[in-house]
Amino acid sequence: MQKSIERVAGDSEGVAYEFPVFRFEGKDKAAPSAYLQAALHAGELPGVVAIDALMPMLAKAEAEDRIKGPITIVPWANPIGRAQYHFGEHQGRFNLGTRTNFNRSFPLLAAPDARLLPDVSLGGADRRLKNRLVQLSLGADIVLDLHCDDEGLAYLYIHTSLWPQMADCAAAMGAEAVLLWSEDNTGTFEGASIVPYQNVPTSVARFDRRVVTTVEYRGMLDVDGALAASDAEGLYRLLVTRGVVQDSSVPKFGKFAGPVVPLENIDMMPAPRAGAILYDVKPGDRVRKGDRLATIVHTPGEVDGRTEVFAPQSGFILTRRSRRIIRAGEDLLKLAGDDRSGDARSGTLED
Repeated sequence: MQKSIERVAGDSEGVAYEFPVFRFEGKDKAAPSAYLQAALHAGELPGVVAIDALMPMLAKAEAEDRIKGPITIVPWANPIGRAQYHFGEHQGRFNLGTRTNFNRSFPLLAAPDARLLPDVSLGGADRRLKNRLVQLSLGADIVLDLHCDDEGLAYLYIHTSLWPQMADCAAAMGAEAVLLWSEDNTGTFEGASIVPYQNVPTSVARFDRRVVTTVEYRGMLDVDGALAASDAEGLYRLLVTRGVVQDSSVPKFGKFAGPVVPLENIDMMPAPRAGAILYDVKPGDRVRKGDRLATIVHTPGEVDGRTEVFAPQSGFILTRRSRRIIRAGEDLLKLAGDDRSGDARSGTLED
């Protein structure tokens, strides 16, 4: 294993950001390559501790000469967001200087060629970071971007061009649900890992063995040793299943049996009032149209001081907020509906 330190210049003199990159060299040039990163939204830590638990497994495989394809790992992908605190509260989702989501505005290249990356020497530290992450991942057959939600199931975002070919990956990782998407007009990291291969020859695109997904590892507070070990085992099974690592001791796993939901079926459920949330449902619950999902207490103790929110269609609860205070218009939860949402979204679900 080799460790290097990447350095991203800041936007003023004397300021720079650094993050480590770990590389395992593969012994088989024909084997698939893999790129894993975590904490692009710097406060989302389940993926960080999963990588921490995965590294000894890869080190053992390397010592036993069982790593077939090259693996690049970035456990802390966002040093800018990691350093952002405002009045004691960590702020890792948006760049405080530009108000841009750290998982938006990645360059969507016409082909997998680093020479097509835009000149960002004067574009700001966040754009320089995004360029470098694309550079590090470009060309990898497997690209995993590890995130988490507020409170939720473990689920994957997968482009329609890769499904159902990636069903084995979903099963290997223990995903509880899959969301299928088809458009990216905001420049997510996942989009930047798919778009360059859409208009190139089949021999370059290699969609038959390409793996690209945003992994949502449950919720922000699901950071503990047992979950990390389980998630690491899932990542390792994926690498073995796809031929990056050789390991005959990995037990067979069943087919993916979870729900597969088009992004257009997701109801985000904006809150009609501001106040305190009393949830009637939790992630994984099955609901029918008209079921009460939550009550918002907006004028406590007063007549008509509560507003109830009901399911617009049947489906299951994918995620909900971790904080119980909400403003009018903010999203209460993600309802994965059986049918197309009345507010269907084909791109990103959230800002």
